Amino acid sequence: MAERCTEIFCSESDLQEMIRRLGEQITRDYADQEIYVIGILKGSFVFMADLVRAIDRPMKIDFMSVSSYGDATVSSGEINIRKDTDGDIKGKHVLIVEDIIDTGITMQSLIRILMEREPLDIRVCAAFDKPSRRVVEVNIDYIGKQIPDAFIVGYGLDYAERYRNLPHVSVLEIYGGDQ
Repeated sequence: MAERCTEIFCSESDLQEMIRRLGEQITRDYADQEIYVIGILKGSFVFMADLVRAIDRPMKIDFMSVSSYGDATVSSGEINIRKDTDGDIKGKHVLIVEDIIDTGITMQSLIRILMEREPLDIRVCAAFDKPSRRVVEVNIDYIGKQIPDAFIVGYGLDYAERYRNLPHVSVLEIYGGDQ
C-alpha cells in the first residue's frame, strides 16, 4: 500500500481565517469567564496552538491523548485513553479542542467521562467535522469547516503519524501497487 496527497483541501490562508473566526466566536461566548482548554493529542496540537492565541480570555491549558484510530483511516470504535488531564475540571468551563470529528464515538465517550468530573459545562471545538460518517450524535459547538467523506492530513492531522507538519490540509489517497 502507498499513499499520496492528491489535492489541497484547506490552504494556509483558509486555516488562518478559520482560526480568526473561531477565536472571535469563542471569545464572545465565554464573556468574562476563564476557560479550561483540553487539547486532544496528537492531532489537535497545531490547531490548538493557533486557536488559543486567537481567544481573548483567561485560560488554563491541558491535554488528553484519546485514540480510536491507531494506524487505520477509520475509527475502530474502541476508545483508548493514553494520557488523562493533569488538572481538576470540577466547577470549570471546559472547552475540548479536537482536530476532526468523524463517527462521533470518541467524542461522545470523552464527554461522558469528563461530565463525571463535574465541570460547569463542556463545549467542543473541532477544526474539521465529517458529518457523513457520524454514527452517534455529538454536539459540536464550534466547527472550523465541514468536510466530505475524504481522508485528510496536515495541520496536525496524520496518517500513521506522518503528514502532521504540512502547513495546509490535503486529501490523502491510499492505493495499492505502483502508481
